[in-house]
This record gives sequence, structure tokens and C-alpha cells, in this order.
Amino acid sequence: MPEAAAGTGPRRRAVLAAALAPLAAAGCSGGEAPRTPASGQQPAPKDAVIMVIRHAEKPYAGDSGRDEDGEDDPGSLAGRGWRRAEELPRLFPPAKGAPLPRPAAVFAAGGKDRAPARCRQTVTALAAALRTPVRADFAVGAESALAHAALAGPMPVLVCWEHTGIPRLVRALGAHQVLGLPATWPDRHDLVWQFTRRSGQWSFRELPQQLLPGDA
Repeated sequence: MPEAAAGTGPRRRAVLAAALAPLAAAGCSGGEAPRTPASGQQPAPKDAVIMVIRHAEKPYAGDSGRDEDGEDDPGSLAGRGWRRAEELPRLFPPAKGAPLPRPAAVFAAGGKDRAPARCRQTVTALAAALRTPVRADFAVGAESALAHAALAGPMPVLVCWEHTGIPRLVRALGAHQVLGLPATWPDRHDLVWQFTRRSGQWSFRELPQQLLPGDA
């Protein structure tokens, strides 16, 4: 009996260890093992609001626009375009009843061509009212870099761009498959395209500016 009793302890511990081995391998021996993210899992992209407008009206063929000093310049906005630029702050707070959120950043096309100059002229009065500089770091054709910079910064963002480059910008944002989005920018200067990303999903709405007589 003493010999049997002496051998009972080691045998019992061996049996118990064998029984607990699967649980230990599963991470249940004395506490839950730390969980690690699934391989390749990426954090959800941050929420975003991107508002896009086309530059204001340009001169008709054979006519001339006006530069910031009032001098004739075919590469600048037409008279109606300057009036639209002056009224643009009404779309955003602190204007009473503003239909759009106040931009935290304002982008316009950079470069020396006519379209970029008109883009910058379009948002000059707005940027002054918002006390926000106009970022003209990217030329037409650099929509991918523009989208990256816009999404990386504070929200909301307003972009004034040349109309043929707007579909490229939308694609660079990743919003090109959203429902209701036109394939191209309409032949109008009085619209705002607003793209909103929530929980990784984009939505779209088109708003009329209704700033000048004759706006739809």
C-alpha cells in the first residue's frame, strides 16, 4: 500500500497534464490569449466631405474677361463669373441659411493656364471670407495627388476644378461608382457636387447654387 500510494501522485499529475494539454494549446490555460488583427485587415477610412465646383463663367468666344485689376484678359473670368465668385460665400457659414458646411480647406487648380487662373479667381472672395488660404499645389492632371491631400487633411474640403478633370478627381477619391453620379460635369457653372463618406461608403448629391439671376 505505501508503494502504491507513493506512485499515485505522479501518475495523477501526468494524467491531469495530458488532459489540460489541448486547453493550453487553445489558449485557455490560466487566461485568454491576446487577439491579433486578421492578416491584411485595414482600418476603415476616415469620414470625409468633399465639395466640388467648376470655375465660374468664362468669356464667350470673341469676348474678353477681366483680371483682378479690371483689365481685359481672355484668360480670366467674365463679368458674370466675377459676380458668381463674389456671391459664393453665401453658400457657406457664417452666412445665414447656408446650405453647405463651412470648408476647412479650399483647393483650386494650380498652373499658368487659363482654367487654373479662373479656378483661383472663383474662390478668392470665399477664401477671404473664410480666412482660409487657397491651396493651389496641384495642376490639372494631378488629380490623384490632389485627392490624397484633400482626404488627408481637415474636413470639409472644397475643390474648384476644371470641368474635364472633375471625373478624374472623383475616381481618385474612390467615389466614381456612387449612385446618381453623372459621367461628366454638365455644361453649367452653377452646381455643387457633394461627396460624403461615412463608414467607408460614399454618397453623392448635386446642389444648385442659385446665386445669380438665371441660375436653375
